[in-house]
Order: sequence, then structure tokens, then C-alpha cells
Amino acid sequence: MQSHLSTQSAWLRSYYLGRAIFSIAWVAAAVLFSRQAGAAAFLLVIYPAWDAVANLADARVNGGLIANPSQTLNVAVSAITTVAVIVAIGHSSYAVLAVFGVWAILAGVLQLVTGARRWRDYGAQWAMILSGAQSALAGGYMISRSIGTAAPTILDVAPYAGFGAFYFMLSAIWLVARAQRSARA
Repeated sequence: MQSHLSTQSAWLRSYYLGRAIFSIAWVAAAVLFSRQAGAAAFLLVIYPAWDAVANLADARVNGGLIANPSQTLNVAVSAITTVAVIVAIGHSSYAVLAVFGVWAILAGVLQLVTGARRWRDYGAQWAMILSGAQSALAGGYMISRSIGTAAPTILDVAPYAGFGAFYFMLSAIWLVARAQRSARA
């Protein structure tokens, strides 16, 4: 059992690091291409699509979709969000931000549940739990901005992705430190 947990912990370290790197790159691209409608639209579509793929991969490595119901729901929510973003892009930036807001709430709650479930086996999930809660709050903020008067842009989503990168990086570092402490013990 300990070897299995060690392998899973190593996966989570790599997974969290990969999620952090993707989010950092996404934020950089969002800032660089914020004034280019086509590039910004592409970035807005790939962000929830990436989340769906990442959750699917993580669930598969951790026992499959049936064993990970919160991630299974997150895959579905992120896939539906990807389609909803494509549709919303044709309507308005307000609609896009509203879709991202709803997604942030749902994905945040599901991430919080996943982190809480993993706490017992892997520890170091407090950052994922905090990230999930903050995601839900950020979703509410995005929805409030989507009904405002100032036209939203991709830069209204970039801080959300930036905080996600921070929490994923923090979780990866925390798991590395925990593994090193365990190895010394």
C-alpha cells in the first residue's frame, strides 16, 4: 500500500506542476494576445478544455472515473463549459465572462471535494481545498462583472488562472517537501 501511495504522490506532484506550468503559460499568452480577438477566443476555449483533459487524466491514474466522482463531474462540467464558451464568444464578452463565472463556481466546488477526499491519503491538499473555495468566490465575482457596464476581456479571466497556477505550484512544492521529509524519516 505504501508503494502505491508513493507512486500516486509522485503523480500528484507532476500533475500539479504540469497544471501550474500550463496556467502560467496561459496567463502570459492572455496578456500578450489580449487585444487580438481570434487569439483571445482560442485561449478562452482551450482553458476549460485543458481542465477537462487534465481532470480526466488525473482520475484515470487515481482509480478511474467511477472511483473519482467529483473529477468525473469536473470533466463533464469543463467539457460543457468549453462548448458554452464557443457559443458565448458568438454573443458577447459579457456572456463569455458569465460562462467562466459559472464554471469557476462549479469547478471550484468539485476541486474542493476532490482535495478533501485526497487529504487522508496524500496530505498537502489544503492548497487545493483553498483554491477550490477561492475559485467558487472568483466565479461569483466574474458573474457580477458580467452584468456590469465595462466590457469584459480575457484579462478579467487571467487573474483566476494566475491564482490557479499559484495554488497548483504551491501544492506541488508542498508534496515535494513532504516526500523529502518522509524519505529522511
